[in-house]
Amino acid sequence: MSQNNFDRRAFLKSAQMTALVGAVGAGTSLSAAAADSATTPDGKFDFDTPYNRIGTDSVKWDGALRAIKAQGGDHVVAGMGIADMDFRCAPSITKALQDRIQHEVWGYGETPKSFVDGVVRWNKRRYNLTIDPETVGIATGVHPGIIATLKAFVPKGSKVMLVTPTYNGFYGDLSYTETIPNESTMKFANGKWSIDFEDFERRIDRDTNAFILCNPQNPTGNMWSREDLTKLGEICLRRRVLVLSDEIHCDFQSKGSKYVPFATLENRDIVNNSITFKAASKSFGLAAMKCAWFFSTNPDIMAAVKKVNRADLTTLGMIASQSAYSGGEEWLDQCVSYIDGNHDFVQAYFKQNNMGGLIKMPAKAQGTYLTWVDCTALGEKIGAKQMAMDAAKSAGRTGRGAMRPPSPEQMIQNWLEKTASVQLNAGSSYQSAPGHGADGHMRMNIATSRKTLKAALDALSDACKKA
Repeated sequence: MSQNNFDRRAFLKSAQMTALVGAVGAGTSLSAAAADSATTPDGKFDFDTPYNRIGTDSVKWDGALRAIKAQGGDHVVAGMGIADMDFRCAPSITKALQDRIQHEVWGYGETPKSFVDGVVRWNKRRYNLTIDPETVGIATGVHPGIIATLKAFVPKGSKVMLVTPTYNGFYGDLSYTETIPNESTMKFANGKWSIDFEDFERRIDRDTNAFILCNPQNPTGNMWSREDLTKLGEICLRRRVLVLSDEIHCDFQSKGSKYVPFATLENRDIVNNSITFKAASKSFGLAAMKCAWFFSTNPDIMAAVKKVNRADLTTLGMIASQSAYSGGEEWLDQCVSYIDGNHDFVQAYFKQNNMGGLIKMPAKAQGTYLTWVDCTALGEKIGAKQMAMDAAKSAGRTGRGAMRPPSPEQMIQNWLEKTASVQLNAGSSYQSAPGHGADGHMRMNIATSRKTLKAALDALSDACKKA
């Protein structure tokens, strides 16, 4: 207990309000900010009131504003790029963090047994996934866990299978471990993406040692069926390819869709040839807290990964994740329902306003809070390919051995930042080179208030009229 003579509770309340005023910024009154409560009058959690993140060093919002200013703009309508949510976190998380902050010593801490027990209970209750607590490893994030696994099982210079378009962060993991992407492009028909299993197996060679599965799939939003996962698992088992299953988006299931954990497949040999990575970070908006976990039913896999995994966790990160699993389920259920409504809202918006045919919307995503939109026609209308060529020449990125040149998708991103003051993610980063399913596409994050979402769609629609 502090020996200083002051009212800590009043101080914390005052400090919180001061920080909020700075985050809200000019043009928003303090009374309006103070009225932004965690729940609505009917007791439900409030996801519909926009929460201002500008001025908080947010990659999603402050980064978008910097990019828009670089294009000549002066404000941001919406940051819809990097995959985090704009909602206030679950009250159980805030309370647990505030309670821990009252203790003013921050020495070395242990990983409490209750943390792993909470992970086990959460997965059993929600997904009937049985996890032996002794098989759980802790990582600073899913990326460090994947990197440790690649170091343990994939020699430098060898290949890792990816189903593309796929989460762009995997390419950074491969670069860090000096391994090479081996890409199988998905098929697209009737607004839906699917795995080309024949192509997937055909591309596996003796230098291919692992497959990074994205389940649910980022950026397309596919929720893989048990049959899909079993086919992939059979191929990888037959060809001696280890499955690394990134299931960080698993809690976001659209109505009528169902998440199938890879570790629940009936063939235990397939399951024993895998390792799963998860975290509370996507589900509860805790990306900055740096806490994740992984497990495998195969003790040899776990032993090899643990040997090269170094988890530098923070006390607050572990407390945030633990309180999310122990007290945040009601909040998450409402959040998932709200985002499912956002998916429906986007689908309805595009039916009523087709953006002049310049931006096309696929079928509703089965999972995640991401939307993978086709901007091929927009790119053609604004001359994105020529813009990319001109930018490459200007930057000296032409000729053999030059850096990867700007892509047409990056030009579309720049154009939307300038014309709509909205930032989306360029599709080119979801493949290693053109031709792997991401050409002409952009990723849009819809985990925001519906008011912000409508403002962004209106801005995109207006921009298309100026193309």
